[in-house]
Amino acid sequence: MRTKFTKQRLALLLAIVGPGLVAASADNDAGGITTYSLAGARFGYSLLWVLFLVTISLGVTQEMGARMGAVTGKGFGGLIREKFGARWAAFAILVMLCANLGTTVAEFAGVAASLSVFNVSRFICVPLAAAGIYFLIARYDFPRVQRVFLFSSVVYFTYVISGILARPDWSLAFKNTFVPTFKTDYAYIWMFVATVGTTITPWGQFFIQSFVVDKRLKSEDLGYVRADVYLGAFFTDFIAFFIIVACAATVYTMGIQVPDAPEKAVQVIAQALRPLAGEFASALFAYGLLNASLLGAAIVPLTSAYATCETFGWEAGVDKRPSEAPIFFGVFLFFLVVPSAIVLLAPSHLLIEAMILPQVLNGMLLPIILVFVLKITNDSIFMGKFTNTRVFNAISIVTTAVMIILTVILLGDPIVRLFLPHT
Repeated sequence: MRTKFTKQRLALLLAIVGPGLVAASADNDAGGITTYSLAGARFGYSLLWVLFLVTISLGVTQEMGARMGAVTGKGFGGLIREKFGARWAAFAILVMLCANLGTTVAEFAGVAASLSVFNVSRFICVPLAAAGIYFLIARYDFPRVQRVFLFSSVVYFTYVISGILARPDWSLAFKNTFVPTFKTDYAYIWMFVATVGTTITPWGQFFIQSFVVDKRLKSEDLGYVRADVYLGAFFTDFIAFFIIVACAATVYTMGIQVPDAPEKAVQVIAQALRPLAGEFASALFAYGLLNASLLGAAIVPLTSAYATCETFGWEAGVDKRPSEAPIFFGVFLFFLVVPSAIVLLAPSHLLIEAMILPQVLNGMLLPIILVFVLKITNDSIFMGKFTNTRVFNAISIVTTAVMIILTVILLGDPIVRLFLPHT
């Protein structure tokens, strides 16, 4: 009897798993991998402690989004419109879409950069990637699309292998994971904000809630949903840890300068892995970036389409045909075509900035989205008995406050340097 009960609970867990793991894995997209790689290449192990704290914040904020979806059965944009009105809802969507456009450019730049290691032209791989992603979403139903996303999440373990093969200084890595070593120079703060912004994203809050709603999960499923979310948060930064470690043990230790062009940057990182780990590790690194880029290039446009349609009451859903939800698929297609065209037309040396800047922008815009999350998850009219605990509120408020302070520093420093050059 006990065995049967255990099997039933396991079957239920497997049926529910997905939103947290996929949403968190998608945070390790092309921009994320580029950010983590540069964090390790330029600052060694010194930013690992940020991952430890961000894992906690990511788990809490993603749980809040999943809980909103399960309890209300509505998307985040729709709830903002109900509570704050159409103008605030439009503002929140605009904030997310601005960040998403840059993020999707980073995804297709990642496709180009990863395949450049294998001498494949971006003029071939980027259009094929965009067409393949649209075909996947438009052609298949929700369960099949989710299986593709979950399989992509498993491929991230290639970075674990690359990190181990790089033979890092494990004692130094673990010390920096639990002992903060904050630096006040502008470059370090920039990378700090990018690291947080690529992990806890505005689009991630919209995506996980839409995913839960589309999967028709309810409040009675919250126990399993939370397990999925927390597992996903751990998985995200577990992979990020090995990316930073791999680059710290190779590029940073050898004092190699990373060039601006993303294709060359990835090639330099891959080349740096070869002396210590061989061809196998460098190929895995490039393959992992390709997988991450494709996953992100599917999920970020999908989130843009979901959030826009949910906010304004238009038909939306992967299970629908393009003729049944024309605006949904139109927005999705726009976020595939425009970013991929930018990657094809932009000079190569600008693309590395296109992969990092959206992560910084995500970090700057994150507090705006978290304020909406906090307001709704503390409203008993929407959440009933499932409002936030004090611990969740405290963690979210601290995360919001820290990002606001760092954003002010990032924006204020150039102004200070402009008017006070001697500083």
